[in-house]
Amino acid sequence: MNKKPIRSESGDRLTIPINFKDQRVLLLICIIGLGLITFIVNPKFLDPINIVSLFGQISVIGVLTMGMSKLLLSGSVDLSIGNIMALSGCVMAVLITGTTAGTAGGRADTDEMAYTVLQTDSGITSVPVAIIIGILVAVGCGWLNGFIIQKTKTMSLIITLGMNTVYFGIALLITDGRFMSFKMAFEPLRLTRIGGFVPITLFFFFAVVVFTFILVNRTKFGRRIVAIGGNEMNARFSGISVDKYKIQTFVIMGLLCGIAAIIYASRLDAIKANSGADYALEALIAAIIGGVTFDGGKGTISGTFLGVLFMGLIKNSMNMMQVSSNMQYVIMGIIIVVAVIISNLENLRKEFGLR
Repeated sequence: MNKKPIRSESGDRLTIPINFKDQRVLLLICIIGLGLITFIVNPKFLDPINIVSLFGQISVIGVLTMGMSKLLLSGSVDLSIGNIMALSGCVMAVLITGTTAGTAGGRADTDEMAYTVLQTDSGITSVPVAIIIGILVAVGCGWLNGFIIQKTKTMSLIITLGMNTVYFGIALLITDGRFMSFKMAFEPLRLTRIGGFVPITLFFFFAVVVFTFILVNRTKFGRRIVAIGGNEMNARFSGISVDKYKIQTFVIMGLLCGIAAIIYASRLDAIKANSGADYALEALIAAIIGGVTFDGGKGTISGTFLGVLFMGLIKNSMNMMQVSSNMQYVIMGIIIVVAVIISNLENLRKEFGLR
């Protein structure tokens, strides 16, 4: 541990401990360093509009990563969260539009040509009811994942990989493989600003971060899922209902997928069955970068938040520096490998007897 000497107002010598082995410290240094480099290359980086845009870009993946971090802390993982989010959003869209029959038209996405959207005059349900049903679908998917995993005692990685395909297939069936328009149903949410500037969807994201932090650090539930992740056998011997707590963790993950679907809908006003295809991997990477490990029972929510911010900052910085989209994939791949290596440094130090 390194200590930086300073002096108090009385002149006494004080020390502030700075633990450079703490992944959060390293992340913070990387975030500040990358931010300075981007600002030097493009001073518009610190423009308030770009900062708000940056947090808007990470809001969906940020919500999903908060749930993924809880799963990792409990010793589980869910590779189906992206398609659960997409399925939840598709259910909302079908209920709002009233059909799955598409017509040519719509706006062009940044990465794709003009696509097919839905334009109908009336929906099956009102928007609030569609939102509630969409969230319940996501919660049900989370419960189903947890129930199957705990009752069959099968690896969560394998089960959720299989369920990922199931949820994708269901989304394809109900949408006929088309892009689904929300018919501007979430436009009031998108346009609502706190203080006339900050989108309310960012409030949702930060509320989820605070909720997750309190849940993990200040509640019996949080302490028990960390204990389960640290040593499941000891947790069982201590009288903790492991199955119940793990299933509840998957249910919360499902709830966060539903919330993420709402944020996604408000930002893009359209969704497709494969809209969340990459989100599970991105959430997993962000959590690992933030210091949460596959071992379970290790990691912090503050570190997870920094991991999400770092991931978003990398993408934003590459765009500000006009890095080609093809090169961005290469850079992100390298970051994934480095992140996994860094997350395993503690085990390597133990193996070779280093401090």
